[in-house]
Amino acid sequence: MGRNWIIDVLADLRSFARDNDLPLLSAQLEEAGLVAEVEIASTHDTAPSQRHSENDPFLGFAGKADLNRQP
Repeated sequence: MGRNWIIDVLADLRSFARDNDLPLLSAQLEEAGLVAEVEIASTHDTAPSQRHSENDPFLGFAGKADLNRQP
């Protein structure tokens, strides 16, 4: 199964958005599906901690949070 399940989930969400007259959401989900396909195709089968840098741009915050660190 691997990571391909997310493509099916995004397709289901896109169908729901399209069927419920949510065209902007449908378009965003289509783009997200394309991004998921490209990323999945370009990643190697490694552990998540090895794939992400400390500051993961997709998470929007430092991957290794230090709650005691001062800004």
